[in-house]
Amino acid sequence: MSRLTLIVAATKNNGIGYKGRLPWRLPKEMAYFSRVTTHAPDGRVNAVIMGRNTWESIPSKFRPLPKRTNYVISNNGEYSLNAPATLRNDLETALGEAATSEEHHRVFVIGGVTLYTQCLALPSSSPTFVDRILLTRVFSPAFEECDTFMPDILSEKEQEGKERWEQTSHAELSSWAGFDVPEGIQSENGVEYEFQMWIRVV
Repeated sequence: MSRLTLIVAATKNNGIGYKGRLPWRLPKEMAYFSRVTTHAPDGRVNAVIMGRNTWESIPSKFRPLPKRTNYVISNNGEYSLNAPATLRNDLETALGEAATSEEHHRVFVIGGVTLYTQCLALPSSSPTFVDRILLTRVFSPAFEECDTFMPDILSEKEQEGKERWEQTSHAELSSWAGFDVPEGIQSENGVEYEFQMWIRVV
């Protein structure tokens, strides 16, 4: 059984995007994303799995994301990545390859919303499923212009009668990440946010 980590930045209303792009510009938050998805023991790397739209939202000079195995999922088998990354036309194949490779330390799902929804729907009885969410919760402003949203699985209402998600302590987040993650509310470019980790209780 292989476990996946979903990583996402979302508003209190679970907004994650606007017109195919992030609604905010947070260099320190992006540095956290980079560090947590690249941190691995010597001789191993992490894998990142993303949809085609997420791939295209990354500036070409930064593709593929360095020091990580990049998997891109597209229904178009002839889609050209124009970069050293792995193209797969279905989630199951990408997950199977990424999760079973001995060189991979951890496997991260990095977007977009379709991929998040598909992965979060995988039951814990599946060969591969999401057991951890690294959530950057954006508290203010509200970014009401968001037109793309992740599933609202962390609310108490949504968890009734289902597998539960619990927020860990900040110390647990730092321990799992392998470095000192900034604690508490962060302020950057007029945006307030917090680094959180949620685990699936099965």
